[in-house]
Amino acid sequence: MSKIWFITGSSRGFGRQFAQAALERGDKVAATARDTEALADLVAAHGDAILPLPLDVTDKGAAFAAVQRAHERFGRLDVVVNNAGYGLFGAVEELTERSVRDQMETNFFGALWVTQAVLPLMRAQGSGHIVQISSVGGVITFPLVGGYNASKWALEGLTDSLAQEVAGFGIKVTLVEPGSFATDWGGSSATFSEHMPAYEELHAAVVANLANVSNGDPTAAGPALLRVVDAENPPLRVFFGDFPLHFVPQVYAERMKTWEEWADVATEAQGGRAA
Repeated sequence: MSKIWFITGSSRGFGRQFAQAALERGDKVAATARDTEALADLVAAHGDAILPLPLDVTDKGAAFAAVQRAHERFGRLDVVVNNAGYGLFGAVEELTERSVRDQMETNFFGALWVTQAVLPLMRAQGSGHIVQISSVGGVITFPLVGGYNASKWALEGLTDSLAQEVAGFGIKVTLVEPGSFATDWGGSSATFSEHMPAYEELHAAVVANLANVSNGDPTAAGPALLRVVDAENPPLRVFFGDFPLHFVPQVYAERMKTWEEWADVATEAQGGRAA
């Protein structure tokens, strides 16, 4: 049976690849974008199998309306992909209140609104799969993207709780945590804070390090996501790209080591006797 998808941020990057992969295998897609003209070629190629929907995910009412329109068109929603998001670059001290609030509105609240909109529909049909596009930056952190890290860590926490809440309704939940890919995440869609002189050396070092990072091919992400949503028991978390495979285990090992070294303080803080 073909699947019915609802994908945010479908005009480019991962969202575009997810929509294209689903359509090419015969699924149907409600594809949202701020500007649906960017989806014209997909409409020309796949006709009624794609429903382009204009959507700014920060608009809660519009998110609920778009989900409802997609459900009315296709009759059900099997896979919902919260992909819309962008990067915010700057040291924590350089971030403005507006830039951080805007980051959270898109990367966190946008996913929350769409998730809330689809849950009653999925509960009623007794099935569904919610896919949140997080990041390796939702698991570990990097300098100069603290605002972005915060938005993805918030999404990770929300989604982990969500998975526990909806398992009994037959709803599956997955966090996709990509590493470095050749998308527009750090390009024209990104927001950059004004540099402070105190952090110029750090900015230069981070830029130099990024030049040595190998970017993954986003066209491979579409088929990879198909494997995830077709799985009988999909993972709660899955990396995309090999970058996280090299770094995340090391970070977790260091965390475990620190927690163990300071276990006596944990016990003491509870009122117990330190070992």
